[in-house]
Amino acid sequence: MSQRRVVVVGAGMAGVQTAVALREQGFRGTVTVIGAEPHQPYDRPPLSKAVLLGTAEGSAFDVDFEALGLELLLGREALGVRPDAHELDTEAGPVPYDVLVLATGAEPVRLPGTEGVPGVHLLRTLDDAERLRPVLARQHDIVVVGAGWIGAEFATAAREAGCAVTVVEAAERPLAGALPAEVAAPMTSWYADAGASLRTHTRVARVEPGAVVLDDGSRVAAGAVVVGIGARPATAWLAGSGIELGAHGEVVADERLRTSVPDVYAVGDCASFPSTRYGERLLVHHWDNALQGPRTVAANILGEAPSVYDPVPYFWSEQFGRFVQYVGHHASADTTLWRGEPSGPAWTVCWLREDRLIALLAVGRPRDLAQGRRLIEAGAVMDRELLADPARPLKAAVV
Repeated sequence: MSQRRVVVVGAGMAGVQTAVALREQGFRGTVTVIGAEPHQPYDRPPLSKAVLLGTAEGSAFDVDFEALGLELLLGREALGVRPDAHELDTEAGPVPYDVLVLATGAEPVRLPGTEGVPGVHLLRTLDDAERLRPVLARQHDIVVVGAGWIGAEFATAAREAGCAVTVVEAAERPLAGALPAEVAAPMTSWYADAGASLRTHTRVARVEPGAVVLDDGSRVAAGAVVVGIGARPATAWLAGSGIELGAHGEVVADERLRTSVPDVYAVGDCASFPSTRYGERLLVHHWDNALQGPRTVAANILGEAPSVYDPVPYFWSEQFGRFVQYVGHHASADTTLWRGEPSGPAWTVCWLREDRLIALLAVGRPRDLAQGRRLIEAGAVMDRELLADPARPLKAAVV
């Protein structure tokens, strides 16, 4: 490639893996990774588990930046982009680039009215986890706002630490924004089984010292409040840059993860991309997307073999003693099939479109997930009767 300097904004999984992929694919120019946090770049999944519970001190990436010739500029917040000048503005001054990669991830949504209120926490960064670790160690009464993936994972860790936990959810069930009602319904009992109280159809009216007041007027003791009500792309700093943003504030990327501005790419939680496989634009806030997308970005920066990004999305969650995995995208499914009883310890839900497997949720059935991922990628047509038999391997149901 003719460009000499690639600047990557964001030192999380997507940013670091983009830098690594450039070197692995033979790029010999300058690669600079800029991160807003002062910490050595780290992985996020352990924050809600090992780091939070004190079984690990951190989760730094096992990457030798010096050996790869990668320049790290940490503790520098990006302030804007001036595409005409090919410059990134940062707190420490402008940084010139030939190619810019946006990998700033997502930031947690704050509970309105709680900004600056003592005892109210988010869980996104290493600093967040370190602030919460002594809270768990002191076994405070904890209120978790939101019964999504992060809320469930934090509630799990808090119960393991011996805290009394109340989870407050505005919707009528856990994971209301992620899964259909009939699929999420069996997960409701997991909270009570773990000794956590789940209060649905409930909102927080206000937070007071030592208590949370709910919209029905009841008060719940709270030594700490942890908010997990979603995340949004961290892109506000791009205002005025000319880079197109979507309805959710995400960077709108094309099938090669290029933005609307020349020489600027976007990858990971901050970007959406068109999926030919699913016939719609996808915005995926999960670790695997931040791992896979950088390879496409690197290949397209090098330009020798243009690469299209059309993955089968994948994520996992460990909650209440269960390993939950999801692969695909079920929005366009016309059929839902169950493998196993949802009241049991292990079961799978399969989503089909015209008898092709397009998505799968596996609870305690990792083999189903592994086989299902390959079958979705292959666009396999399935025999419904065989697919619904949990005693048969998924691959045995291929027509």
